[in-house]
Amino acid sequence: MGRTLVEAVLASADGILGAALDVAASPALGRDAGEALGSLTGVLIEADIASALARVDCLIDFTRPEGTMAHLEVCRRRGVHMVIGTTGLDVEQKLAIQDASRDIPIVFAPNMAVGVNLVFKLLDTAARILNDGYDVEIVEAHHRHKVDAPSGTALRMGEVVAAALSRDLAECAVFGRQGHTGERPPTQIGFATVRGGDIVGDHTVLFAGTGERVEISHKAASRMPYALGALRAGRFLRGKMHGLFDMQDVLGLR
Repeated sequence: MGRTLVEAVLASADGILGAALDVAASPALGRDAGEALGSLTGVLIEADIASALARVDCLIDFTRPEGTMAHLEVCRRRGVHMVIGTTGLDVEQKLAIQDASRDIPIVFAPNMAVGVNLVFKLLDTAARILNDGYDVEIVEAHHRHKVDAPSGTALRMGEVVAAALSRDLAECAVFGRQGHTGERPPTQIGFATVRGGDIVGDHTVLFAGTGERVEISHKAASRMPYALGALRAGRFLRGKMHGLFDMQDVLGLR
């Protein structure tokens, strides 16, 4: 994602690459951020978050929860806007993001792709219409290196459907089935996870009724949609002083 974000910024008409961050042990430290793309930018990859943020207005963060929390603290202190695409955060970490948004503007979303966020809107509509006699199952597939499951996008899909059906996802979600499970309860929302190869990200929500089924899917062929959505989120934050937003706000889908 870091390389794709750099590529997207360099190709944009209004974005300027101010800094590029990686972990302290990365062999990429000290190299030009555009080297892997065959384009020298003059921006060297570094690990010092405080130094990097001195040169930017907005930080786009696709890391891991511990990294995001460290970045959040420095951004809040320095007044730097944040776009957070990190997944796998726990409740306490999400509350920390909400608290920081009192001082800085933040877009926090499990998936930045415009198409995926359109799917969230479609799921809300579908669930309200298919609210009786349809079982809901969510299937997601990602590459072998993904460390959290189900994906943040799949969980968000479940939240959208559950809210539309007036259910509590924490009470009706099932994250795997094995053995003699008995009949499927009608209010259950099931999740299935696939990990393998270099799958960028596939998500399908299945509404299975009697004699028919409706499937709403999104399949990502590359990481560029996430990067382009993140840039769109960064533009959305321009001029804002504080607040917590998601991609539904960015796209005007509320």
